[in-house]
Amino acid sequence: MNYNVHIDVMPLKDLLDPQGKAVLGGLGNLGMKSIEDVRIGKHIMLQVEAGSPEEAKSIAEEASKKLLANPVMEYFEIHVQR
Repeated sequence: MNYNVHIDVMPLKDLLDPQGKAVLGGLGNLGMKSIEDVRIGKHIMLQVEAGSPEEAKSIAEEASKKLLANPVMEYFEIHVQR
């Protein structure tokens, strides 16, 4: 069965996000002063052939750990859909 797997990769909360800070500054310059913080990450979509949603998640987790996310600087969340 094919599963659509969505992986969100974000900078660790304790690390500075220079890209997010630049966007926050730009939003402030546009008059959007109520936005207090911006974090910029990646959204990755995979189509995975697997026998179950749990297997699809396991495959995506392995791909994330080995290639898609840098565990020193980033964390990831996986969502599986049919």
